Amino acid sequence: MLEQQLINGLMLGASYAMVAIGYTLIFGVLRLLHFAHGEVFMLGAFFGLQIVIYMTGVEVVAAAIMAIESFLDVKGILLFFAIFGAMIGTGIIGALVVFVAVRPVDNKFPLAPLISTIGVTILIQNVTIMVFGGTLRSFPASIEPVRYQIGDLTIDSVQIFILVTAFALMGSMWYLIEKTRIGRAIRATSESHETAALLGVNVNFIVLFVFILASCLAGVAGVLDGVKNSNVSPFMGLEVAVKALVCMLLGGLGNIVGALVAGFLLGTVEILSSAYLGSGLRDFLTFSILITILLFKPTGLFGTRVVRD
Repeated sequence: MLEQQLINGLMLGASYAMVAIGYTLIFGVLRLLHFAHGEVFMLGAFFGLQIVIYMTGVEVVAAAIMAIESFLDVKGILLFFAIFGAMIGTGIIGALVVFVAVRPVDNKFPLAPLISTIGVTILIQNVTIMVFGGTLRSFPASIEPVRYQIGDLTIDSVQIFILVTAFALMGSMWYLIEKTRIGRAIRATSESHETAALLGVNVNFIVLFVFILASCLAGVAGVLDGVKNSNVSPFMGLEVAVKALVCMLLGGLGNIVGALVAGFLLGTVEILSSAYLGSGLRDFLTFSILITILLFKPTGLFGTRVVRD
């Protein structure tokens, strides 16, 4: 059923879009492809998993959560704690990446920061394997899956939660970048570090803030992906990182709206191709679209917004 596949495509596209927006923010400010961003996504999933396991395993905490849900007549409070904890954890990781792998690297060598983030990718993945093991970990069910029937379309409460959370975060991100003072500072820094500094922008702070912001968004995407698939893995970051990079290129380098639309577009295309053409053609079709766009419109679907001195 087409409508059902479109819902599944939006679910997948939400993960791609949130990670792609983080890629775009970092690239826009530093002209840096942050390869460790996929591993930050993976860490967010594990942070959320550990919070859920802890809060359901401690009787007093579990009872308090149930009391809050009963009083407010809502479900899924536990996931909000998981998302908030994942944002804090991945935000700290993003800040550490800046201080350990970005600022100390000499920018006179263009490939040095890129190689540095690849090293962070390997480090994060191996540390995660040592701490949590290299196998799939089940993500406990945190929302009772209530199903709603709309004509022939079936959608459950978990899907609604994921889509509403993803859209709310991405809408907030757009408002922050386009309508706030710090958003103007980010856009000024993406145009030129020197000009932004002359205008009174603290460039070092903006770079740090962007890394933290992008990492928090990736962390939330990781938790939502764990909820959607009911499991997490130390290797889950690689595929999402590659697909999010494709979204950034499709949408246009430095274009946040483009990354968002490309994420949902790619997720929908992948789900539809898997459903109607077979899963074996899923990645083939994805990268065929990318190559076609880069050949005939290398600035992406929405054009490149980043212009630096």
